[in-house]
Parts: sequence; structure tokens; C-alpha cells
Amino acid sequence: MRPHVELIQENDYVWHAAELPGGEGRASERRLSVDEEDGSSSLRVDFHTDWGRGPGIHHANTEYYVLEGEINYGGQKIGKGGYVYAPKGVPADYIKIAEGTKILKYSEYGDAGFDPLDKVEGAPRWADAREDVIVIDSEAMKWDAVPNPGPMPGLFIKYLHVDPVTGFYTRLVHAQEGWSDHRLAHHPCYEEAYTTQGHMEYNFGTLDLGTYFFRPARVKHGHFTTMEGGATWLLRSDGELKNWYTQNEWVRWGGDAVNYGPEGVQEQPHPAIRHSHSTHDMAEPWRTEEDMRQMNASWQFQIDQGQQNTPVKHQGTGNDPSIIAMMKAMDAANLQGGHSDDHGHSHDHDHSHDHEHGHEHSHDDEAATEQREVINLNWGWAGRDTEHKHDRTADDAHNWGRKVEWKDGDPVPAPIISSLPVRSRSRGRWDGDGM
Repeated sequence: MRPHVELIQENDYVWHAAELPGGEGRASERRLSVDEEDGSSSLRVDFHTDWGRGPGIHHANTEYYVLEGEINYGGQKIGKGGYVYAPKGVPADYIKIAEGTKILKYSEYGDAGFDPLDKVEGAPRWADAREDVIVIDSEAMKWDAVPNPGPMPGLFIKYLHVDPVTGFYTRLVHAQEGWSDHRLAHHPCYEEAYTTQGHMEYNFGTLDLGTYFFRPARVKHGHFTTMEGGATWLLRSDGELKNWYTQNEWVRWGGDAVNYGPEGVQEQPHPAIRHSHSTHDMAEPWRTEEDMRQMNASWQFQIDQGQQNTPVKHQGTGNDPSIIAMMKAMDAANLQGGHSDDHGHSHDHDHSHDHEHGHEHSHDDEAATEQREVINLNWGWAGRDTEHKHDRTADDAHNWGRKVEWKDGDPVPAPIISSLPVRSRSRGRWDGDGM
């Protein structure tokens, strides 16, 4: 699996010698993200000399996108915006890349391996190979309005490649200045993007030229605002990008500290010290007046469309939403007659929860109380209610952020907690906003 990278400014990465087997010339690469299980990778590559490689077969679905310079694929020359897709196991023609060229190179479902051929004509494909090589000049393409842009118009797209079997697709996406989405989204597939132009702000950081993210399936993200000049990305995902929206989001976690506390390590015997943390605690309001203006415009658009929506507020301001959720859950439990102990006896639970449970009674008393009382609070539906039957038993169940096989009519899987993703020192941000 690939780690959640959200987000990286490429200048914060070191250069490596480029892994381009069978080629002649010098190049360096920045490894934006890598899957060390199957060899998939997303790279930024700079060519220090003219570089070339003869015909052959790639071990992975391989994509080249020209940021600057020129590529010559089998006699077809393409400059900035040029795109080449070479499917795994399909004979590909020679490629020449001019000195000074800068590209994005993607390998999917395989490593960077390359088996040379004497010629393309008559060379056999691998038994499971599909599709053909694609060469596109994206600069000559027109922008199309995204059919389902979310809360507001203003998103545009150029499709570069769509796999007819898996739905995997690569496209250029442009958000015009002022486009915003105040909701959080999660998807059944992974999503990755490299920013080729512009400026956008969102909960994980600042998207500007050269910033990149790789986000596994089901990770929530959002509160987008698009700044001066709009923003453009090369964006890839391993399936159809369904948008499942969330609002009033919150996370709270905690436990009992056994040998530490606010003052540090406490080795001497002492009662465990309860602690808790929430995204509300972490958030430090950072949005500008322009951010808030755009997000409120997004909210107003939803209202004008007759949609149910919640007014926009800064995470970390006002009431902690986790406290409100807990109070609502307790109210629902009380309305249902309280909770029951293991013997079926109901407790109305009218006493206050403001005090600590554990004044003078012993830990044995606490254990006995916990065994007697089973508190069932009504939180609404649980994430497990929408799990796929293979979520915990499939071969890739270790990867909770893997692609979800989903179709219209299926339960929508709950989002997963992203925790603290890998992020860049100069652009990445994670302070609880939007999580």
C-alpha cells in the first residue's frame, strides 16, 4: 500500500538517480509516493541530457506527462502538456526525451521494469495485456465542464485516459478562481494530484505549483477555496470518483494514562489519569476573509438548490462538536429509558456526568461496576454497518484505504480517520480543521 501523503511540496524532496532501465542519458527523480508492495510509483523526473530508449514492454501501466520540454514517442513529438500511456505488457515504441525536459512519470500495478525489443512490429503482447499505447497533446484539447462539480459550477476537465474495465482514469482538472466546496468528501477509490498551476487552500494545506498528494480511498478531505488565477492539477484515481459528503465532522479520542501525566513520567504507583483529545482542541483558525467568503458562497449555493446544509464555521471555534454529539447520544439513550445492566435492570442515569468515577472506591469496585453496567448510547449508524463483507477478510484487508468495489445502490462505506498523514514542511497543514 502507499502511505497517505497529504500534501508534499516537491522542493522538500531529495533527488535520486532516475530508475529508467535500458535508457541512455542522465536523469534525476523525486519520489512523490511509492507502493513498496507492488512497485507502483509517482515520480517527478528531470533530464540533464538527451535521453533515449528503444522499443520494449513495460512491467507496469506507465504514464508520462510533460511539464516542460519535449518527448518524441515513435516519431510523434509532443511538448508541454504531452501525454503518453503505455499499458503493461503491450509492445511500446522507442522514446526520446530532450535535455532540460521535466515530466511526471507514473507506474501502476507493477515496477519500473522494462524488457527491450528489437522492434515493435510482430512482437507478442503479454497474455493479460489490454488496451493500446495512447499519445495525446493535451494543450490542443478543450476544457469541458465537470458534469457533477459539487456545490458550485466552476470545475473543468480534460480526460487523458480511462480504463474501460477498471474505471482507472487520468485527467487534468481546473478550478476557476472563487470555486469552493465547504463540505468534506470521501471516495471509494484513491485520489492523487500534482498541481501544475495556481493556488487552492484546504484543510490539509496549500496547493500551489509543484505540490502533490496521494490520498487512499475513504479519507475525508475538503473545505476547498480557490484563489487567484484558479488552480490546475493532473489528477489520477483507481476508479470512478464518487463524492460522499460529510458535515459537522468531529473526532475525539482518549484513554487512561498509566505511568505518565501532564507533568511527565510518573513511575510511582498512582491512579490512572484520564486524558482526551479532539480535533476541536487541535484546530487553530487560519482561514482568511476570502476563504470564509467563498465557503459561505458555497453554502448559499447549496441552500438555493434546496439542499439541507449546515452554516460554515471555523473548526476550533464555538462549541466542540464532539461534546454536542455525546450529549445528543445520551439524550437519545435517556428517552429510550436509560441503559440496562447485565441483568436487564434499567438505569435512568439522571445523575451528573461532570464528576470523575473513582473517588474513594477501589479499582475492584470500578471493575465490578463496569461489569454490571453496559452503556449503549445512540450515535446514529455505525461505520461497521456499511462495511463490505470482505473488509476484514480479503487478501488486502491490511490496507483499510484500498479501493472499495462499490456500485449505485450499495451502502456507502463510512470514511476512515486519516490520523496524521505524511506532509511537507513548507505546504502541509494538519491542525484538526475538517477532520
